[in-house]
Amino acid sequence: MSEDQQGDEVATYVVGDVHGHRDELADELRARGLVDEADDWAGGTAHLWFLGDFVDRGPDGVGAIDLVMNLQEQAEAAGGQVESLLGNHEILLLGMYHFGDTDVPSDFGPRSFARSWEINGGMRSDQDALTDEHVDWLTARPLIAHAADHLLMHSDTMEYLDWGLGAEEINASVREVLESDDLVAWWDVWRRMTTRYAFRGPNGPEVADALLKRLGGERIVHGHSVIADQLGIHPAQIEGPFLYAGGRVLGIDGGLFVGGPCLVVELPFEPVD
Repeated sequence: MSEDQQGDEVATYVVGDVHGHRDELADELRARGLVDEADDWAGGTAHLWFLGDFVDRGPDGVGAIDLVMNLQEQAEAAGGQVESLLGNHEILLLGMYHFGDTDVPSDFGPRSFARSWEINGGMRSDQDALTDEHVDWLTARPLIAHAADHLLMHSDTMEYLDWGLGAEEINASVREVLESDDLVAWWDVWRRMTTRYAFRGPNGPEVADALLKRLGGERIVHGHSVIADQLGIHPAQIEGPFLYAGGRVLGIDGGLFVGGPCLVVELPFEPVD
């Protein structure tokens, strides 16, 4: 637990993509003083945000969801807060659950959630463990949020703007889709959430500024794109989050499923010289 948790300021943490590595997540939260040896909340009044992608590619995605759901209840009782965004792999998980191998109307050949789920590391154990409670909880998660003056989003994409003029409208628009049986609209959410790298390159700062001006916040924090891929290094070489686009964007996907670290990052993040 940081000193801020004991003072007037509330400590705020963000966590990137877990991809089924429930135990590694618990270990890192414990190292931060946010959970105890029994994996129960120990963070007091701290705020903890997960940026999505709990599932696929790892052994226990639903176990990771269960951990976060439990922590959410325990943190609220302690005066803290645990919240989560939807990642593209949650959309895929839910799409597989609702639609399975039903073909998506397309001019680009056969497509289905089942096919994409399998290609993208879907785990049968996760589908088998899903309950109505999990489905309802995931469906209610937002796509966009704000914490500690940061704009939180799973995917490093501008596609969010096609769903609304602000965070509230974006969240409501996608929630409406996820509460429907419109397969084409569901597929469009999945497709848009898979795009990435909007803030890379020489125009990255300008693009980030445009998004922040539209949605609010002093800095964007996202997961989705593995830091090692951005830097051209092995995931095991990652030591912390990736601050880029002129300091306007913070990437926190350590690539846990390919041997990188589980990053639990306190906001605001300042690089060490």
